[in-house]
Amino acid sequence: MPRILAIVPAAGQGTRIGDPVPKQYIALAGRPMVYHSLAALAKVARIERVHPVLAPGDPHWARHDWSALGAKVEPLFAGGASRAQTVLNALDVLGERAAEDDWVLVHDAARPCIRGELVEQFLDELGDDPVGGLLAMPLADTLKSAAEGQRVAATIPRLNLWRAQTPQMFRCGLLRRGLAARADATDESQALEALGKSPRLVEGESGNIKVTFAEDLAIAAMILVRQGRA
Repeated sequence: MPRILAIVPAAGQGTRIGDPVPKQYIALAGRPMVYHSLAALAKVARIERVHPVLAPGDPHWARHDWSALGAKVEPLFAGGASRAQTVLNALDVLGERAAEDDWVLVHDAARPCIRGELVEQFLDELGDDPVGGLLAMPLADTLKSAAEGQRVAATIPRLNLWRAQTPQMFRCGLLRRGLAARADATDESQALEALGKSPRLVEGESGNIKVTFAEDLAIAAMILVRQGRA
């Protein structure tokens, strides 16, 4: 049976949040933000290993106690200059430990409110899909394109538009080839699209927010409290 390995890219600096500490280590509900993402994935029995991928020489990881996560979590100090390079570096480090048909699940360190139950539903939805897929939400807002001077140029129809979330999960061999072909991919789905594949969209949750700005921390903290995780 194909295994499921999880990768959590955590090598960036997250400068938009305005904190000197890399975003993944900012305190959230008494823990580093990335802890919550790792804990949710580690509790999913079908996920064999969870690999946070950190910058080489990362000085922050060793300053925290991760023992509550258990032996399933294994950091890789192999981060690259971009998300795509970080994931590709992780696959190279894993080498033969990840077979071509194994699933590789990638989740953002900055999506700490992911629920284990949602991950389970995601795995059920993909099942034996030959390509893989991603969590996403149908777009509810009206979209505008901007012209010079921040004037509206046009209204963009939102029919069939989705906001990508994570996790995103694909067969290891396909993901490796996609990332090699599209080094500027902003998510794993885009890398698979570069190979002519059509990843499956699995509806996510509005609470699976990405922490980007300082005000997002308070929202994430409230969600964790509501989930009973803080």
